[in-house]
Amino acid sequence: MNQTFLPVCKEDMEERGWEQLDFLFISGDAYVDHPSFAPAVICRVLEAAGYKVAILPQPDWNSSQSFQRMGKPRLGVLVCGGNLDSMLCHYTAARKPRKEDKYSPGKEMGKRPDHATLVYAKAAKKLWPDLPVIIGGIEASLRRFAHYDYWEDKLLPSILTESGADLLVCGMGETQIREIADYLAGGASGEDLHYIRGTAYASETLDNLEEYVELPAYDAIRNDKRLLADAYRLQHENVDPFYGKILVQKNSHNLYIVQNPAAMPLTEEEMDSIYDLPYTRQWHPMYDKEGGIAALEEVKFSIVSCRGCFGSCSFCAIHAHQGRIIQARSHASILKEAKEMTQMPDFKGYINDVGGPTANFRHPACKKQLKVGACKDRQCLFPKPCPALDADHSDYIRLLRELRALPGVKKVFIRSGIRYDYLLAENKQQFLDELCRYHVSGQLKIAPEHIAESTLKHMGKPGKEVYLKFVKAFMQKNKEIGKEQYLVPYFISSHPGCTLANAIELAEFLRDTGRYPEQVQDFIPTPGSASTAMYYSGIDPFTGKKVFTVHNP
Repeated sequence: MNQTFLPVCKEDMEERGWEQLDFLFISGDAYVDHPSFAPAVICRVLEAAGYKVAILPQPDWNSSQSFQRMGKPRLGVLVCGGNLDSMLCHYTAARKPRKEDKYSPGKEMGKRPDHATLVYAKAAKKLWPDLPVIIGGIEASLRRFAHYDYWEDKLLPSILTESGADLLVCGMGETQIREIADYLAGGASGEDLHYIRGTAYASETLDNLEEYVELPAYDAIRNDKRLLADAYRLQHENVDPFYGKILVQKNSHNLYIVQNPAAMPLTEEEMDSIYDLPYTRQWHPMYDKEGGIAALEEVKFSIVSCRGCFGSCSFCAIHAHQGRIIQARSHASILKEAKEMTQMPDFKGYINDVGGPTANFRHPACKKQLKVGACKDRQCLFPKPCPALDADHSDYIRLLRELRALPGVKKVFIRSGIRYDYLLAENKQQFLDELCRYHVSGQLKIAPEHIAESTLKHMGKPGKEVYLKFVKAFMQKNKEIGKEQYLVPYFISSHPGCTLANAIELAEFLRDTGRYPEQVQDFIPTPGSASTAMYYSGIDPFTGKKVFTVHNP
């Protein structure tokens, strides 16, 4: 395994014989060279394409010198706020400052600004006004249109208009960044980038567009909150790469935000090429003295097997960021990564996870999705599994068996989410047996989220009876195989649609089933989700009906 980190300083550039970078990547997270960390992935993709790229992690945003320490790059500046939205990273559901930041050295707070993507992009644009500044990552992606910011408690315009960035990469970005780099290396102008799928940009005019869908304008939403529900619905209807239209929205500064159709799903070969790159799987040694980066500990010995999610929970924006069509890696690529993992000096024999947004989604929900996309007018699992749903777990079972058989591997756990409604939809029920026998570490975390029917309806989650059916099946299976294992259910309080009566219903259910939760997640309206649109507008974007919401703590 190549143990060379990407350059982070002038000395690293000189060691490689580089006088000037092609791209400078500014990151709100500390530098961790692992495929679970977006800056490492994008930079490795550019490196593999032959570009000179360096990471500038957590620069001092009050000092222009901090941004200049590796000089002016030749082709452009790339900006990412980090693996989480920086406001979520900084503040709790009660809008109080968090005590630690797992993506910073020694968990120290204050290593990045609020709205990090915006602040870094403005600094880069001020320093080098002639250079393209391209923003991406979860923070940029989900703030691309006018959006509600819970922590500031107000509607904000697109991050594009406020940051002055030239282009925004929507979603995961590997395909787009290669295309952007090749265009810029060939001498293209900023406007030449406006035709790349999976990107958005600000424009003074719509004259060059022939067909598009217009969202309610920023000023219109400010004057009528209910219009945010309409804006969300139109975005949701056009998120699919096969039939999604160009979206436009008039924003602040009299600029239009133009979003191109989403990038096409990655093939298995493309997925492999990304995860086969020479990651060191370590935090940069410059953080050793602070005790390293805590976020790595959770994923260091985990394997990403897939991306995308057709679960489409209302409070989650993964389907908007990664898409509803599942993209998976080959067994060969995953086994190669696992074998390399077993050679690491601190590997103890335990693979902590093999999954993605949803662990047991290893292929598209149905065969037609790879030809015409995911259905615009229905969900794959909600309110009930679609008759066309392919709930076959055989590929995932085979993969897990191959991993368990590797020399040096003692146990393979599954810790990313399991959709138990999808598991129950399979006729053979073979996966539940494998899961309980080999892949649970005493406790299995699942996410029923609530048990009140009216609340679950607004969450886009299956009913209480599906949860209870899974609990019964799980307990019976463990009794059958002679194991004492437990379920740890995850619940969300005060979600839109949850009344006081619903909250009491959940409390009584927990009491009656003998559960005493140590913690409950209070709903956080993060940018870009259907639930946030409900919270701000008071309207369900899918039905147009009013939703009960609580704003007073």
